[in-house]
Amino acid sequence: MQAAVMEESNATNIEQQPNALNNGQELVSSNEQPSSPTPVATPTSSTGTGNATPAFSYDDLFPALPTNSSAAAPLGPAAPAIARVTSSQKTQVLHVPMEERKSTESEKFGEGESKRICQQITKETGAQIEIVSGKNQSLTFLIKGKQSELLDARRKILMSFSTQASRQVNVPREHYRVILGKRGERLRELERVTSTRINIPHQGDESDVITIAGTKEGIERAEQEIRQLSAEQYKKSSDRTTVPKIYHPFIVGPYNENLNKLQEETGAKINVPPQQVQKEEIIISGEKEAVAAAKAKVEAIYKEMEKKCSTVSVEVAKPQHRYVIGPKGSTIAEILQLTGVSVEMPPNDSILETITLRGPQVALGNALTVVYQKANSVKSVEINAPHWIHKYVIGRKGANMKQLEEDCPNVNVNCLENKIKLEGDPENVDRAVSYLNDIIRNYEENFTYEVMTVNPSYYKHIIGKAGANVNRLKDELKVNINIEEREGQNNIRIEGPKEGVRLAQLELQEKIDKLENEKSKDVIIDRRLHRSIIGAKGEKIREVKDRYRQVTITIPTPQENTDIVKLRGPKEDVDKCHKDLLKLVKEIQESSHIIEVPIFKQFHKFVIGKGGANIKKIRDETQTKIDLPAEGDTNEVIVITGKKENVLEAKERIQKIQNELSDIVTEEVQISPKYYNSIIGTGGKLISSIMEECGGVTIKFPNSDSKSDKVTIRGPKDDVEKAKAQLLELANERQQASFSVEVRAKQQHHKFLIGKNGASIRKIRDATGARIIFPSNEDSDKEAIIIIGKEESVNKAKEQLEAIIKECDEVTEGEVTVDPKHHKHFVAKRGTILHRISEECGGVMISFPRPGTNSDKVTIKGAKECIEAAKQRIEETVADLEAQTTIEVVIPQRQHRTIMGARGFKVQQVTSEFDVQIKFPDRDATEPVEGLTNGVNGDGSEGGAEGEPSAEPVRQCDVIRITGRIEKCNAAKQALIDLIPIEEELNVPFDLHRTIIGPRGANVRQFMSTHDVHVELPPSDLKSDIIKVSGTPARVAEAREALEKMIEDYEADRADRELRSFVLQIEVDPEYHSKLIGRQGAVINKLRADHDVNISLPKRDDPNQRIISITGYQAKAEAARDAILEIVGELQTLHRDVIEIDTRIHSHIIGHRGRTIRKIIDDYKVDIKFPSADDPQANPNAVTIIGKEEDVENAKEMLLSMAEDYERDYLENLPPSPQPQTVGAFLTGGAGASSGSGGGTNENGFIIKDAPWEKKQQAKNLTAPNTQSQEDFPVFAAGGAPVAATPITSVWGPKN
Repeated sequence: MQAAVMEESNATNIEQQPNALNNGQELVSSNEQPSSPTPVATPTSSTGTGNATPAFSYDDLFPALPTNSSAAAPLGPAAPAIARVTSSQKTQVLHVPMEERKSTESEKFGEGESKRICQQITKETGAQIEIVSGKNQSLTFLIKGKQSELLDARRKILMSFSTQASRQVNVPREHYRVILGKRGERLRELERVTSTRINIPHQGDESDVITIAGTKEGIERAEQEIRQLSAEQYKKSSDRTTVPKIYHPFIVGPYNENLNKLQEETGAKINVPPQQVQKEEIIISGEKEAVAAAKAKVEAIYKEMEKKCSTVSVEVAKPQHRYVIGPKGSTIAEILQLTGVSVEMPPNDSILETITLRGPQVALGNALTVVYQKANSVKSVEINAPHWIHKYVIGRKGANMKQLEEDCPNVNVNCLENKIKLEGDPENVDRAVSYLNDIIRNYEENFTYEVMTVNPSYYKHIIGKAGANVNRLKDELKVNINIEEREGQNNIRIEGPKEGVRLAQLELQEKIDKLENEKSKDVIIDRRLHRSIIGAKGEKIREVKDRYRQVTITIPTPQENTDIVKLRGPKEDVDKCHKDLLKLVKEIQESSHIIEVPIFKQFHKFVIGKGGANIKKIRDETQTKIDLPAEGDTNEVIVITGKKENVLEAKERIQKIQNELSDIVTEEVQISPKYYNSIIGTGGKLISSIMEECGGVTIKFPNSDSKSDKVTIRGPKDDVEKAKAQLLELANERQQASFSVEVRAKQQHHKFLIGKNGASIRKIRDATGARIIFPSNEDSDKEAIIIIGKEESVNKAKEQLEAIIKECDEVTEGEVTVDPKHHKHFVAKRGTILHRISEECGGVMISFPRPGTNSDKVTIKGAKECIEAAKQRIEETVADLEAQTTIEVVIPQRQHRTIMGARGFKVQQVTSEFDVQIKFPDRDATEPVEGLTNGVNGDGSEGGAEGEPSAEPVRQCDVIRITGRIEKCNAAKQALIDLIPIEEELNVPFDLHRTIIGPRGANVRQFMSTHDVHVELPPSDLKSDIIKVSGTPARVAEAREALEKMIEDYEADRADRELRSFVLQIEVDPEYHSKLIGRQGAVINKLRADHDVNISLPKRDDPNQRIISITGYQAKAEAARDAILEIVGELQTLHRDVIEIDTRIHSHIIGHRGRTIRKIIDDYKVDIKFPSADDPQANPNAVTIIGKEEDVENAKEMLLSMAEDYERDYLENLPPSPQPQTVGAFLTGGAGASSGSGGGTNENGFIIKDAPWEKKQQAKNLTAPNTQSQEDFPVFAAGGAPVAATPITSVWGPKN
């Protein structure tokens, strides 16, 4: 890649010369460039022998740059020095030769596409880009912007316009994090600087190959940076040392002092496990020398303390241990700092009180004294204080506690249930106890509280609107009023001064008594009338409220979508208000009669009149509301609303206006009523289309009750004639398809003919296409059935009906006597029992007498044997009802919801299974029941079954009643008791808990759903094996069996894992590792699959590169070992030969992507290895051939032949490399002279005379130049060092 930065300067003063652009050269104006190169002086050798070190002139080696002729001369001797101002805008020129241009679509569409790409890059980076295309198809870019913008734009331009290459670099995976940097910042910066794209494998990918894509120059630069970062990581190391836990405090030191000091001295990082972690291994990481030094010092401390340390144990009360430990172990660290003795405490969950002191013998006595002082430095006292007083002790916004903290510092106050606990300095604790006792005594003497049990429905009335009632009591009586709802208790708690509490209680009790005497009533009023009831601005409802001031009327908002109006107040007033509201509704309904009058659109303007005079007069005189359609609306209907008689009068007056202004006629057409439905059509669509087609005439059919055959047509004369013709035509068509016949059948058989939900008659209609009409209740002839349709269809339907009628005539009728008190049982739940009996007994018809007839005769119709079976079934049911009894089962009300199940599913199963009725009590019925006691289930759970009685009293809401036969009731009772949930603790290994829970709790939710139980697992930090399972006894037993099965499977799997964890190690020469792996891992993957084992080869940083580990079942691991050794044995028998081929032609032999060398390997069945570039010791020309001796010789001959051809055709024709006049030219023994293979290089280096740092006038403050300094050695094309605001004195002398 020859694209290079050609110029860089401030954007404000750059001089562009696009015609003078050349590849890889800077733009220099002719007046700045000397006419001929500066002559290079020939180095002069010092007199003496040839081994003497030559000396060179500094000015010859480093000639001065040409002065800037454009610089303005100073204005005068008094002109002040002006600081140089630089711009943040930079400019770069980038050149892409034709041969390196990427072939893009821009070649097809001209420069427009290239400019579009540049505009997109400008939009993404913010840099300004200008593009120029040369005659030779090369591209030149002028880029302006900030430094970061230039780099981004340059990278994107090269990616878009330049040919992209790629290269793969092998880097150990553990070095990836260094290359990525924090949040990938280093990788992004590297891509931006080198104008490349670097692809690092993902975390799950086992590859260690990093791919770099970009220009050749950028790839080489990126590769150099990556290899440099990786090389730095190779220098780092880590080590481990084991030190007994008891000596860790001496290594760490008080407050980590020793540890920090060790890390500072050695530069290594030392990781000592925390005191609570029971590990003895200390990890040291860093540079190899630092790690070794740190490890030696750590072990030295350990050895020293092992010799010097003694121990002494002391008993200290367990509650005092925390004072010895101190906050976050600070007291232990303090003791270690003062005495040099380590204090070892027993675990917090241990009952032991022994504290062990460890350290030098002479310091143990002093440390023992300090431990006792710390243990007794805090006093703990408990004060009796009722729980309700605690908030007063704390004070408003903690005022009392703040005062206590000021007066008695370092005293910890903790409020318990009915106590206050104080801890701290003994003297301060005593003062705090006295202070708090005074507060508690004052509140106990002057304050009190009362609890009132109140119905929750009264809360909103007691609280008042926006809390007005309660807030008034709080302000006037200085009391606190709180509503408590917990554990089924509904209480109001009043706290404050005794007199205030008494008065507040009296007022609230008076309010409650009043509420208990009030009545609530719901009035159902159509929500469409609510606005009319309220009236304009609420006038109507306000009149009602004024009459009944003690009644609260709540009308729902439109959003609530309900018809219920709520009334609340004194019983008498509520009843009167209810009557008045209904009367008001009736009046509104009477005045809301609506009628629609069709008036032709062209007459609407005459109905309205000039300035609306006509319509206004009609409205005022008739007291109606008249709505006309909008001007653009095609609707012709005028809507009149008001009282019925007024509405009819307004209708007549409007129609009169239309009749007077037009030739409206009315005609009657005779059409048989039986054709009306077919002419009108579904939803009136057919008749509507006729009216619309005939100019909007009105066609009115007579009511069904009138039995008239006259259809009225009204409208303009021509339109009426047209509509009349169409109606008569339709009637004739219907008449032709209206052949009818009469079939007679007994009325009681009609339901059999119709069938369930009309199924039988619908079947006949679908089969024949005929219409079958049964007589209605108003018909005098109840047996005549009419069939209408085409003659053929009617005859088919008649045959089918007569066949069914014949069967029905053979049906007999029977009766059975059932006491009327049991009738309700049969017909309840939509006749479920009757339907079941009918289905079981051949579809008989069972008819019970209507309610109120007081008859006990039940009629059964059907086949004779079916009637007998139905009779027997009904009699059995009656016998069951006669034998029914009711028993009670006592189960606490809080368990009822669990027993019922979701939507009553569980209790429905019990009632269905045992054929009983179960009634649950009202949960608000909390009155006690005498003679009953709560019991416990046999397994210890609560319930109303046999067992030891409970002290808990029985309430009405605890009693469940079961009705049915006594034996079925007892079975149902036991089934209910079995539904009472129990809780069982199961011992499940902690390691299995994660499996039970599953990903995001999926497994445990599935388990609970499958077995209908609740599973509670312990917190992970407890590491407990106990799992709690709750549910019905049967379900808990199922869950227990399932868990035991899981435990068995888990134990079996663990044993299998142990067998699979057998590890076998073998030693194999690293030379054969690549062959064991195979191309793309083919060989090793086959070994793993064939033997079902895991084979791990050593990593690059492993100390022993010969060890290969095999993990799996022992037998399979041994088989895999034998297979590997067999492969290695075959490889060891192969012949090996090394030949030398010039390294410069290795790439030609390898070919593009290794195609040439791969073909040689496949043709000759050999393996060919080229020297690694990473191994500096290897011979770069050596090529190794491995295989059978004959194949090796053939391949060797082929390679040497290829090498000879390449040397002749390629190396001999290479032009000699130009030798630029650089400092390297002066390092030879003489101009063009060479001695020996060393090329005449002088081992003693060379000497430079008259350098700036040797001159006397500058020697005071200057040293030799720093090659790492960007100031002294600026990087070309990177902007150089930033220009300082003040002059910088460099060893090179002042700047031009």
